[in-house]
Amino acid sequence: MAAPTWTLNPDGEGALRLSLTGDWRLNEAGGLNVDAVMAAVGERSAASLVRVDAAGLGQWDSLLMTFLLDLSRVCERKGLALDVAALPEGVQGLLRLATAVAERKGDRRLATRTLWIAELGEGARNLWQDALFITRFIGEITLTGWSLLRRRPRFRQIDLWLQIQECGPSALPIVALISLLVGLILAFVGAVQLALFGAQIYIADLVGLGMTREMGALMTAIIMAGRSGASFAAQIGSMNVNLEISALRVMGFSPIEFLVLPRMLALILVMPILCLFSDLMGMVGGGLVSISFFDIPLTQYLHRTIESVHLPDFLIGLTKGALFGILIALAGCLRGVQCGRSASAVGTATITLEYRRPWEPASTPPAAPVSFAVTVDA
Repeated sequence: MAAPTWTLNPDGEGALRLSLTGDWRLNEAGGLNVDAVMAAVGERSAASLVRVDAAGLGQWDSLLMTFLLDLSRVCERKGLALDVAALPEGVQGLLRLATAVAERKGDRRLATRTLWIAELGEGARNLWQDALFITRFIGEITLTGWSLLRRRPRFRQIDLWLQIQECGPSALPIVALISLLVGLILAFVGAVQLALFGAQIYIADLVGLGMTREMGALMTAIIMAGRSGASFAAQIGSMNVNLEISALRVMGFSPIEFLVLPRMLALILVMPILCLFSDLMGMVGGGLVSISFFDIPLTQYLHRTIESVHLPDFLIGLTKGALFGILIALAGCLRGVQCGRSASAVGTATITLEYRRPWEPASTPPAAPVSFAVTVDA
């Protein structure tokens, strides 16, 4: 393969001959200085015609087309005529296709540099809007919950039980796996230090208190945030994209009461149970380490766990689990109701936030009126 080269020589009165040789391909353009060609053509102000000679042209690709388009712009700007009759027919056809419609002024977006003070102001404005959205959303949920205590709920009970099933029993396998691993890790990390003092028996205290007070609720919350929180955002976001939420409002149903409240109640109810299950699986993991690697009898491990873990420890973890459930349900449902109506809006709603008021319709063009033609036979 020959590298692309060019030469620019006079060709009669007021004409320039631009000879192209070699293979004009992108992978061979290492030493080609296209700007030098453009500068050389622009400097010949006395010329009126640029004739392209492709006798020595080899293989070519988009590099040649880009070069010729830039050359045509330079010639147009300098008032020069461009003769491409010597080029291959394929190149001439692509040039005609590329220049069939002139580029409209302002089509290219100019790169503008935003000042840091403007970015700071935009971030502060978005933060303020986010605070207003969350405050309004929490207020609507609070009013809906208060009205729920005074009268019969307006959502279907089967929806509540379905959400409980999805958030509770369906999440047991992943909660069991993660909690068991956390219990194993706590036991191993604690045993390394306790073995220095010959106090391996206190592994049961470490695992029991760590799981019931902190790790059980925390790991369950992390799992449910990625599982149920994202699910809530995707479900409600899909309804928002398909205008199902607007249809509910037209029928007189509150979206908060019909969609958000069952999901919040389900997650608040199942989170303490999942925390208890997580505590149990963490203690099982700690027991496996104690029995297998440190020769601690099972009865002794159970006895130390019963002596070290008390009811207040469980209540602390359960309270944290219920609070985590409220926060996860709020975040997931808020992302869902603020979902846009584009193709990627549902996926975006699970990871980020669009600054739009809850339940406010997105800016979509009005639907075309539907006409009906009725024919009545005489």
